[in-house]
Amino acid sequence: MNDFPVFMKNPSNRIAPGDQATSGVEGYVFDGADGSQMAFWTCSQNANSAEQVHDYDEYMVVLKGCYTLVIDGKGIPLRRGD
Repeated sequence: MNDFPVFMKNPSNRIAPGDQATSGVEGYVFDGADGSQMAFWTCSQNANSAEQVHDYDEYMVVLKGCYTLVIDGKGIPLRRGD
């Protein structure tokens, strides 16, 4: 998979670039009827994101490229499939 399916990238679900925490990131969000949420992000360049803290569990999967997740100051490299 090189990109998300077209239906996931419906323009009505697109997060405005000015609302992104990281420049160069394209994001789409889907809100479930039960209050759950699913977000899809595509990063087209190397970038650093601001630290984030959530009151909920967050799961992620790297589909292409790599991502370094930082938890408690420790970098955890993630690659395709992680």
